[in-house]
Amino acid sequence: MKELKNNILSLVIIAIVVLAVIFTFVYYTQDWGKTQDTVKTEQAVKDLNKLYAQLNVKKLTPKKDIEYTESNYSVLPDISEYPFVVNPTTDNFLTIYSSPEKAGTGYESWLIDVANKFNSSGITVNVVPVSVGIRSISSGLACDFIASKKYTPDVLAPSNELWGDLLSEKGIKTTLVEKRIAGNVAGVVISKSKNDELARKYNNVDVQAIINGVINNEITIAYTDPYASSTGINFVLTVLNLFDSENPASENAIAQFKNLQENIPFTAYNTLQMKESAQSGNLDGFLLEYQTFANSPDLQASYVFIPFGVRHDQPIYEIGELSELKKQITREFVDYCKTTESQNLASEKGFNKLEDYSFANGFSKKVQIQKAQEIWKQEKTGSKGLTAVFVADTSGSMEGSPLLKLKASLNQAINFIGSDADIGFVTFSDNVNIAVPIAKFDETQKSYFSNAVKNLRANGNTAMFDAIVVAEKMLMEAQAQNPDTRLMLFVLTDGETNRGYEYEDIEEITRGIKVPIYTIGYNADIDVLKQISNINEAASMNAETDNIIYRLESLFNSQM
Repeated sequence: MKELKNNILSLVIIAIVVLAVIFTFVYYTQDWGKTQDTVKTEQAVKDLNKLYAQLNVKKLTPKKDIEYTESNYSVLPDISEYPFVVNPTTDNFLTIYSSPEKAGTGYESWLIDVANKFNSSGITVNVVPVSVGIRSISSGLACDFIASKKYTPDVLAPSNELWGDLLSEKGIKTTLVEKRIAGNVAGVVISKSKNDELARKYNNVDVQAIINGVINNEITIAYTDPYASSTGINFVLTVLNLFDSENPASENAIAQFKNLQENIPFTAYNTLQMKESAQSGNLDGFLLEYQTFANSPDLQASYVFIPFGVRHDQPIYEIGELSELKKQITREFVDYCKTTESQNLASEKGFNKLEDYSFANGFSKKVQIQKAQEIWKQEKTGSKGLTAVFVADTSGSMEGSPLLKLKASLNQAINFIGSDADIGFVTFSDNVNIAVPIAKFDETQKSYFSNAVKNLRANGNTAMFDAIVVAEKMLMEAQAQNPDTRLMLFVLTDGETNRGYEYEDIEEITRGIKVPIYTIGYNADIDVLKQISNINEAASMNAETDNIIYRLESLFNSQM
């Protein structure tokens, strides 16, 4: 009997040892064949599930907003948000809308410096003292202002001539007075190592080689919204013309463009977002103007500049019918910009480089700029879908103006989200509510969303990071159903977390699952929100200083 017991004990011990060996083998070999990135993502999902399991999440029953109606209009900011950066000094003056690369600060201040000297030089036209006033406005927004006929300048000074062509397409009278006041070139900057790889395969590294590299998944680049960005619209037109120089709007060109977009990770909100993504190793290249490249030693050390498309030579347009006096002021100012002194200053600021680059062939006239923008908007996600969750702060600190602004932002901005996107909505105060589960953003879903926004009420504490965990869990479940979908998360809050999880709890998880978190602050701790957005190179916006509805419209237009 004793021998039997010993045999059984021996078998049990052997079984335990075998199981331990099997467990150890499985544990240490489960990640064999997986990339480090895949292992990191899988661990992040496991950690996310653990955090989610500890939360008491309430799933609300969505209800339709019986008063909801969709509106399709753009909400332009007030011109007061773009004050004169150069004030006119006489009663008779020109109002000029200038692109920011020459009407900003530091090396971007060239036109400001020239205009101030012009105004102080005592120039007269027919004995009448004259001057100029300059507002710094991106070329895309300036054209939106002009096309709306809400705010019309006397003169437009965009980055390139595409914007003048766009205004003409829209029926706005534009007169090209000067093709160039300061030379500049658009380009793709790519890492030196990727440039060498492309050179070995394609011999000559130009924009065609870069496009081939993207399609063949050999290089990863991003570019900016062609509705707003001069380099963005220049790039889209360049690509379409490369695909079909005879008819860039042909089915073949559109099909190839869609194929290209499959390997474009995102449309950047601005150049800074692209640069930060490149520095973190997520991009091999991005779009830039040479003036910025010439003033960026860090970029010159690690990147190569490949020019493309039409030159960005800062043309000058008269808008509408100007008086003879204003036409003469325009001519005087253009001549002043082209003096030797002004041009030397432009060169010091990084303009007037790459003078040997030209775009002799031009773009095919068979595709208008508006059509190119429409093609981009329809095909920008390729065959991939997009899934986003909005997270709204309804804590007591949002009472009053912050919550009213938040609701206004969402009520207006949801009209700019495409119906093909999958959208969900989460609210939070002490606890977290799934107000609207993720679903296709059709009329029914928009009605659910609208009703949820309408019924937001402020009370309780602020469990912001709990809400981020819930939203990320929802996004992971959506991605499990559609692995190719792009994920986005929007957090609208004052940023004053005082309950539940903290930043440190979600930082590595968010980095691991690679969900960009766009934050919109209402009377907020902006530094905290920037920290959250910086995890995966998303944008952070301040509703108190930005025209948030217009910025959200621009963001949704570029991303959705």
